[in-house]
Amino acid sequence: MPLRLYFLRHGQTSLSRDNMFCGSGTDAALTAEGTKMAEAFAEHYRTLSWEAVYCSPLSRAVATASPLANHLTSKIIVRDEIKEIYFGAWEGLGVSDVSQKFHDDYIRWSADPAWNAPSGGGETSISIARRSRALTEEIRATYSDGNILLVSHKATIRIMLCDLLGIDISRFRDRLACPVASVSMIEFGSRGPLLKMLADREHLSKELRELPGT
Repeated sequence: MPLRLYFLRHGQTSLSRDNMFCGSGTDAALTAEGTKMAEAFAEHYRTLSWEAVYCSPLSRAVATASPLANHLTSKIIVRDEIKEIYFGAWEGLGVSDVSQKFHDDYIRWSADPAWNAPSGGGETSISIARRSRALTEEIRATYSDGNILLVSHKATIRIMLCDLLGIDISRFRDRLACPVASVSMIEFGSRGPLLKMLADREHLSKELRELPGT
């Protein structure tokens, strides 16, 4: 079996439901529906043989990883490298508020988030790519094959996928979807990383898939 990295975005939170900026500076909890999404993932994927489960330290990610981890003998490995981007002064705000209060910064960030950070000390996409790449390189050095789960966040997952696939990181918001509780998977073969699954949500019921949550 080749090495496969599964990327799971956390379940719905009240801020994802309302399309607010929610980065590493906001430790939002799962909604009741978000918890159901985590449980649905665990039920669907529990039969896979998992080598390890890595998780962002933010509570919404840990709560999403926990139902599957409860079925496994191994513990969740919490790593800062895959926490969400820090949105600085934009944390907890909606797009319209950010555009009004931080208009010039928002325009620059929207045009090229790779090198332009959110106002108030936010992180660039390049910094996310660098810190997350350190973990993927560590995983590839540790495991030659098997299934590895990484439970993370919307921006971080898309940046990691772009970085692995050679897609311009400044376009992560334009090229890849990552709705709540979606699963993407990359398989490593002789010619490098291959995207085998993107933003899959078949493990969710129709009712859960239709909930708002970006």
